[in-house]
Parts: sequence; structure tokens; C-alpha cells
Amino acid sequence: MASLSVEEENYVRMSLLLTGISPRAVRTFFDSEFAPACLDSTIKKGYNKLFDLKKKNRINQSQWNLLYPRFPDVPDSRTFDLTLMMLLLRNLIPITPPLCGFDCLPSAMETTPAADLARIKHYRNYLAHLDDGKLDTGFFNTAWEDITSAIDRLGGQQMKQECNHLKTKPLDQTNQEIMMDIKHSNNEIRELRESFESLKLSHTEMIKSHETLQDDHRKVTNELEIMKTSQKDTVPWNIRGKQFGVTSIHYI
Repeated sequence: MASLSVEEENYVRMSLLLTGISPRAVRTFFDSEFAPACLDSTIKKGYNKLFDLKKKNRINQSQWNLLYPRFPDVPDSRTFDLTLMMLLLRNLIPITPPLCGFDCLPSAMETTPAADLARIKHYRNYLAHLDDGKLDTGFFNTAWEDITSAIDRLGGQQMKQECNHLKTKPLDQTNQEIMMDIKHSNNEIRELRESFESLKLSHTEMIKSHETLQDDHRKVTNELEIMKTSQKDTVPWNIRGKQFGVTSIHYI
């Protein structure tokens, strides 16, 4: 198997950081705010607010089933993904948002739990929208420090040590295969986007053609109406004038 470039290795390490370690750090903080023994009762108390979020499509059906499983099961944070934990933290506890809100990257000066949650969310979204599966080393180092500092504050020093190890350890064949799968998936996504754009263009052209046909149809309809009116008027022109008392003027 071909070896990965430095930029591709950066991407793999960042993916492992954001999908493997950061969710555990968020879960550690989550469990400190929602004691596992009381999680069921807390979620039941928040039913109305959570149901409102579900109606707004902020919570999907799969997540809803985890929050309100069938008896005798109870909710367990170990089954919650990072998105669901962040949503519960933002909506069920009094947490002060970062200065620019949860949807922007906080400044390095903001080190509150809310800012760290927004930080992790920002980089996860950034990575999800990359098409080529590569990360520039300069950006990688800056983002890595930003994310791992957040992990340290949310999850503790041991997780920070895991981050340090992940940054330098050799990537095994499994990691490289993951990268190849990611690249293959990205190519498929790119092709789907191109097909979608082509379909959108074809749809736009069809709409324009339809509008042109409608205009032509209106013109033909108007012309037919004029022809019908002319056919109904069977009185010769030289008699029509006499019927209405009009004298024709002939020029010689």
C-alpha cells in the first residue's frame, strides 16, 4: 500500500483525535454535570424542552430513542454521541455561551467549558467539510494544540497524554486503510455533488424551457382568439358600414 503524505497523516491523526478522544473528554464533563445515577430523572424533567427541540429537528428519532428508551431500559451517556451530549449541555443546564456563541471558534483567551465545547464542535465541522483528506502542517499544529488543551480541561491530564502519544506514534496499516477509505468516500461524495449540480442545472434549463413554452402557448392562444373573432364577423366590410350609418368614402 502506498505511504501517506504528511498532509494525509495530519488528517488521519486529527480524525482519530476528534472521533476517538474528544468525545470521551466531553462525556467526562457531561457525567460531571449529569450524574449517571440521576440522568434518567433529569431527562424526564426536561421532556417538554427536548420535545420542542425534536419538533424543530434538532433531535432526530435515533437520538430520541436513546433519551427515552423502552422500559425497563434507561438512558446511558455511554450511548450518546458528541452532538447529543452537547445539545443536552446547552439546553438542560445553566451554561454561559462563549462570547461569539457556540457556532464560532472561541478565542484562545476563552477557556470555559462552554468555549471548549464550541472549540471541539468547530474543528469537527471543519474536518467534516474537507474534500481532499489533507491538512496543512501549520494549521494542524495550531488546531492540535487548541483541541488538546480543551480535552485536557474537559477530560483530564490522562487524556492529554493520550493526545500527545497520538500526535507522534507511527500510523499502522489499519490507519492507512482508514485514510484510503476516507479518500475513496470523498471522491464518491465529490462525484455525487457534481452530479447534483448537473441535475440542478438541467432542472433550471427545463424550467426556462417550460416558461418559454408557456409564453409561446399564450401567444398562440391569443392569435387563435383573434382568428375566431374574425371568423364570427361574417358581414362584408362594405355593408358593415351601412349597418351602422357610416357612409364609405371613395377616393378616385
